[in-house]
Amino acid sequence: MSDWLGPRDGTDGPHGSEEDGLFDTTRPESPPDSAGVTGGLAPTRPDAPLAVRMRPETLDEVLGQGHLLEPGAPLRRLVEGSGAASVMLYGPPGTGKTTLASLISRATGRRFEALSALSAGVKDVRAVIDLARRRLTAGEQTVLFIDEVHRFSKTQQDALLAAVENRIVLLVAATTENPSFSVVSPLLSRSLVLQLRSLTDDDIRTLLDRAVTDPRGLGGAVTLTDEATGHLVRLAGGDARRALTALEAASGTVLDRDGGAVQHRDGGAVVDLAAVESSVDRAAVRYDRDGDQHYDVTSAFIKSLRGSDVDAALHYLARMIVAGEDPRFIARRLMIHASEDVGMADPSALQTATAAAQVVQLVGMPEAQLALAQATIHIATAPKSGAVTAALGAAIADIRAGKAGAVPSHLRDGHYAGAQKLGNAIGYRYPHDTTDGVLAQQYPPDELVGVDYYAPTTHGGERELSTRVGKLRRIVRG
Repeated sequence: MSDWLGPRDGTDGPHGSEEDGLFDTTRPESPPDSAGVTGGLAPTRPDAPLAVRMRPETLDEVLGQGHLLEPGAPLRRLVEGSGAASVMLYGPPGTGKTTLASLISRATGRRFEALSALSAGVKDVRAVIDLARRRLTAGEQTVLFIDEVHRFSKTQQDALLAAVENRIVLLVAATTENPSFSVVSPLLSRSLVLQLRSLTDDDIRTLLDRAVTDPRGLGGAVTLTDEATGHLVRLAGGDARRALTALEAASGTVLDRDGGAVQHRDGGAVVDLAAVESSVDRAAVRYDRDGDQHYDVTSAFIKSLRGSDVDAALHYLARMIVAGEDPRFIARRLMIHASEDVGMADPSALQTATAAAQVVQLVGMPEAQLALAQATIHIATAPKSGAVTAALGAAIADIRAGKAGAVPSHLRDGHYAGAQKLGNAIGYRYPHDTTDGVLAQQYPPDELVGVDYYAPTTHGGERELSTRVGKLRRIVRG
């Protein structure tokens, strides 16, 4: 398996883990019989990973979620301690779900309990709720954070309902999957569902700058070159934890180098592109999502698909993935070209491309890249036809040329009072009344009778269609 997928043992590699806290590689959890932590996560150890040390301590330090933190917004009210609703935080890894749960707990002064759906069972859930109920009788409230809530079974999710509805706990649940598909409806209806966004490139740059200078982070011990920063931004792919994990690895490489590191004129060891590449084992890809390389690589990808060069198509797909291209963009291109370049020669290509887009949405990266590769291989190796594109183009051209005559009266809507007096729907013949399900009848406007738009090729499935379409036209046109 390619190293694009990163480590699969639940630990953090240079590309980050799949856990969902804002940066943290390990999450302190309180066992159900513990006293919990008052006002958020436990204090950070000085030797903790950089991603943990740089976890935002205030709302102002949270990056990338401005749409949820505007004045008066539900999430801001929760974090500021003036809201009381349970909340479902839905978004990609490294966007701040654990951090926001901690900030909510800290702002309200409530006890903070955390469970991971990867390891907790119904017994653990009930134990935490019982503990929260005992605290409530003493006037103390509890924030219950559940990570990966989509991995809870229906029974485990149902166990939360009464406690959420009666506000025994303020539930903050995190999920990387669309909760509409993975969370039971009763729990969903009792929670605010808030979607977090991947961090932008500018957000990641701000985060890296902060980590380099902040005493909680590297405290000025290193200086990043522009090339190194750019590569770290590409590696991050909008994931704050991944960016900081890669930065820590690169900084450690430079600071541990024998004979001392090269010093920047402003102080601090220099972390350059070579240091980042050697630390995270991923070469820099010359690719700018807003520049010429984006359009050049995308164009080459499309033309390789159309030209049936599966190996070239996979090469350009890999370049886009490694460079941090938005997988949704890749999925959209695949869906488009399943119709534009394959069409009815292999209708299942569109199904494969659409399924890959669903995997991107429901599973996310890095696993979704396998589905993108599968769709790429399917489209590149499928028989090709541009007949769908040509047919639609010809029809649109006629419309724009003014060839849009009246709908034949027997095809017009007859489901309203007075329709028959207007001659609508009179004389319409129902195809299913015939043995073959097709009969002679005029369907297009008068001026377009006999016009052929769809011209099937003899490639793949269209070989049979070309015969069938000709037969259908002869019957329909009489």
